[in-house]
Amino acid sequence: AEDNFFDLGGHSLLATQAMSRVRGAFGVELPLRALFEASTVSRLALRVDEALRARQGVKVPPLTPMVRTGELPLSFAQQRLWFLDQLQPGNASYNVATTVRLEGALDVAALEHAVTELVRRHEALRTTIQSSDGLPFQRISPPGALAWDVIDVSGHPDREAEAQRLVDAWTRAPFDLARGPLLRTRVVRTGEHEHLLAMVMHHIVSDGWSMGVLVREVVALYAAHLAGRPSPLRELAVQYVDFAAWQRGWLKDEVLDAQVAWWREQLDGAPRVIELPTDRPRTAAPLLRGARRSMTIAPALRDALWSLGRKEGATPFMLLLAAWQVMLSRYSGQDDVSVGTPIAGRNRTELEGLIGFFVNTLVLRARLGGALTFRDLLKQVRETTLGAQSNQEVPFEKLVEALRPERDLSRPPLFQVMFTFENPPPPEATLPGGLRLSPVETGAHTAKFELSLSLADTAGGLLTAIEYSPDLYDDATATRMLAHLQVLLEAIVEEPGQRVSDLPLLPEAERQRVLVEWNHTARDYARDACVHHLFEAQAARTPDAEAVRFEGEVLTYAQLDRQANQLAWYLRELGVGPEVRVGLCVDRSPRMVVGLLGILKAGGAYVPLDATYPTPRLRFMLSDAGVAVVVTLQRFADTLPLADERVVLLDSHAVGVRSRPETRCDAGVDAGHLAYVLYTSGSTGQPKGVMVPHGGLNNYVSWALEAYGLERGIGAPVHSPVVFDLTVTSLLVPLVAGRGVWLLPESDGVEGLARALRARADYSLVKLTPAHWE
Repeated sequence: AEDNFFDLGGHSLLATQAMSRVRGAFGVELPLRALFEASTVSRLALRVDEALRARQGVKVPPLTPMVRTGELPLSFAQQRLWFLDQLQPGNASYNVATTVRLEGALDVAALEHAVTELVRRHEALRTTIQSSDGLPFQRISPPGALAWDVIDVSGHPDREAEAQRLVDAWTRAPFDLARGPLLRTRVVRTGEHEHLLAMVMHHIVSDGWSMGVLVREVVALYAAHLAGRPSPLRELAVQYVDFAAWQRGWLKDEVLDAQVAWWREQLDGAPRVIELPTDRPRTAAPLLRGARRSMTIAPALRDALWSLGRKEGATPFMLLLAAWQVMLSRYSGQDDVSVGTPIAGRNRTELEGLIGFFVNTLVLRARLGGALTFRDLLKQVRETTLGAQSNQEVPFEKLVEALRPERDLSRPPLFQVMFTFENPPPPEATLPGGLRLSPVETGAHTAKFELSLSLADTAGGLLTAIEYSPDLYDDATATRMLAHLQVLLEAIVEEPGQRVSDLPLLPEAERQRVLVEWNHTARDYARDACVHHLFEAQAARTPDAEAVRFEGEVLTYAQLDRQANQLAWYLRELGVGPEVRVGLCVDRSPRMVVGLLGILKAGGAYVPLDATYPTPRLRFMLSDAGVAVVVTLQRFADTLPLADERVVLLDSHAVGVRSRPETRCDAGVDAGHLAYVLYTSGSTGQPKGVMVPHGGLNNYVSWALEAYGLERGIGAPVHSPVVFDLTVTSLLVPLVAGRGVWLLPESDGVEGLARALRARADYSLVKLTPAHWE
């Protein structure tokens, strides 16, 4: 009486069954939470006594057979699957299959009798879905002989592969819900005493629990027929259609509203989608193809996890769910994560032996923000799970209908990632006559969700599988996810008090690769040089090559270098040198290139300005950057909000500038000095100046020369304002590479760039942003 239910191996599913039996035996309705709070027989008995004294009778009406007249209703879950089938007819995503290897002497007649009797017992297996005026209803056919599909491949040169192909094709073939049947059976003979039995049903009449019922009953009926005994199975008190009518009869009005209210509060403000990084872009079409990768977590780690769960008052389901939500949060960068999980939906004893679609889906949300530790998260997940299970009667489709989330045909509503903690697969069994049964995993996979994690507890450890869409993820990515989960679980056991944001995910080999190997990017380059030094070296090598082309005007490297030198000497006389900020406000023309290089050669740092900016913004930039000199044109100088800045007019002062020396101007600038200051857009407040030193600029340009490979082509079109960092690439990199630049008139806009690209395809480099493709 004092043994703890969970210490004895109890879990959420067994807890649900236990509370079903309490309801049946004592006529009281206790929430699942009661067993978590009173987990011994003696303490639970006190809760039952309290409920009896308070006269808390069962509020749910009894489940009894309905009269089979008129159009028989669908359950809420069936109605949703029917609707999805109408949207995507021929979709095999909702096929539920089981495949068993049969080794030994198989009596095909006895097996056929067993399956035929199974279909007689369960009306769901004789059901088709009809519609009238757009409204679906169930039609139950009378019992009859089941159509069999028997194929002999024992003479095939690769019989195992052929048998697997036939089974996979059988399980992938779509169902016609209106024509039926919604159960298909195929026997593939691979040898005299070797067969594969594949049974596949549509989810609208079955679920995972049903597959267990199916296998158990077929085994019992086969053994009885082989021994000449009648069926050992009791007749079913109710059928699935009775459940559908019962569900629709009581789950409405204030009963439904009360549970929906809990869910509405629980999911209020939850993100519409989880943004997981994918290997391929998402399309608007729904995901259909599926793939699977698996591993086994060793018993030692499994046992340590269970021990931790017991200490924290959490079931294995809760602990593993919390870990999965940590991993999803880390992958997505979101601290609010909703995950779907199936729940058996059989919280009444009379439903436990039925074949049918009872499973419901719960949305379990976790908030992982702040300094939350895993232990804190586990408590949160425990409370959320218990609350969800206490309100599990709300069908998922009713929840979607009530919450009305924004819909997207490419993603399911409310959650896109699934979590399942399953019963272990049935072990091998031996029937009379020495026939051995063992489960077989088929190769046919479909993806109902973007990602699904499923775990099953076995004697050999935790069977762990990731099901994913290969349209989004590579096989290697799924394998890496499993490795990350292993590391995460080990870390949780080691220190559950860690913050969830600090829990490690990377195995040591991957950590070494990401942090060390991928960062072996060091290259030899002229570290102490500045970009204008690189330009000068190129001008010395190819003095007569075209450096700048603008409409009908061309500057060679030698001409550009001489003009920039003259401007540099002129600026030096005005006090420009290292760390002096010089404003640059010039239209896109050769004078812009001369101005930029001249400022750098004088040792100054250029601060690009756009004359179209609002006056307050320009004044702020001039003041904030501490601009001492402005290089511009007469028409811009008349409108710039200048204060005490000195002004150099490249047009009006051209004679004075051209009187300065054409020789190189050595200003003593080095890699540590400032090269330019670029201001952000200010969309989130005041613009912010980003200060880039010569060393950083040289490093980037040197990298770009290697990465972009400018050995061929005619240079690059410059189509963006100098105030954008995009222009640093399209202007300076080609000049340093000896390829030159083509300046496109500002008035031509994006269409001018499009014409330039259509006119010739031999540019060395074209730097674009996503906006240019719109």
